[in-house]
Amino acid sequence: MPVVLSTPSPDRLPHVVATLRSWQDEGAPLQLHPGDLGWFWRFGTDAVAAAVRTWTQDDELVAIGFLDGPDALRMTVAPPAWRSDDVAQQVVADVVDPRRGVLPDGAGVVEAPNATRVHELLGEHGWPTGESWTPLRRDLREPVETTDLQVEVVAPGRTADFTAVHRSAWANDRFTDEVWRTMADGSPFADAWCLLGRDPAGVPVAGVTVWSAGPGRPGLLEPMGVHPDHRGRGHGRAICLAAAAALRSSGSSSAQVCTPTTLTSAVATYRSAGYLPEPVRLDRTRPA
Repeated sequence: MPVVLSTPSPDRLPHVVATLRSWQDEGAPLQLHPGDLGWFWRFGTDAVAAAVRTWTQDDELVAIGFLDGPDALRMTVAPPAWRSDDVAQQVVADVVDPRRGVLPDGAGVVEAPNATRVHELLGEHGWPTGESWTPLRRDLREPVETTDLQVEVVAPGRTADFTAVHRSAWANDRFTDEVWRTMADGSPFADAWCLLGRDPAGVPVAGVTVWSAGPGRPGLLEPMGVHPDHRGRGHGRAICLAAAAALRSSGSSSAQVCTPTTLTSAVATYRSAGYLPEPVRLDRTRPA
């Protein structure tokens, strides 16, 4: 059966998200997660639908990707199709040809999991490796240690401190309370929590959003940030521990996060909270 590329309509997104949840597996390298779509949902449902690309075979989803920017495709493949040459051949053909509507002509980046045939085949098509990313994972079979950080779950109508910490941590003034509400309206947020950390004086100092893929599956941190005025005091480690504890309480098998390898301070923060680094993942980039 042919493998068919499409851009889903907004009403198909819940099915895409549910399928992506079902593909999460503790034994697999870090891959595209429902939380990645959930974080992108802050731009609205129509924007998510326009950014998603799906590949189906015999009416079954076999690959899912989304454009995290106009020239960066983040994607994964259905577990039975990770080594499928038929699926990889069609996905790569669609990716490398700008006329197919996946990546434009010129600069282009594909982020696919290690060990997938898609990642290998892009290399065979002359796409060299690019930016290095470090995935980290914390096993959640054992209880998570506590800290003196006061952690609260952010609720609708009480988002101002959380969004303010995020804006300061990322030097980005676009994450407003209204944007938070848009994100929270997305279907992935049904299994997500925003956590706000306050120091012993009650000052908001750190925040993280955690996304569950369901019991027995890996959860994701996306994103985590510490207010720049309160860095160097262990708040990053503390909020990462709180994230792990929240995911453990939801039944997640592990807590995952991924950061550019060059951000050594971020890697160190996650490691201090018990997140262990896994083999680096290298993007594939369109040849010059």
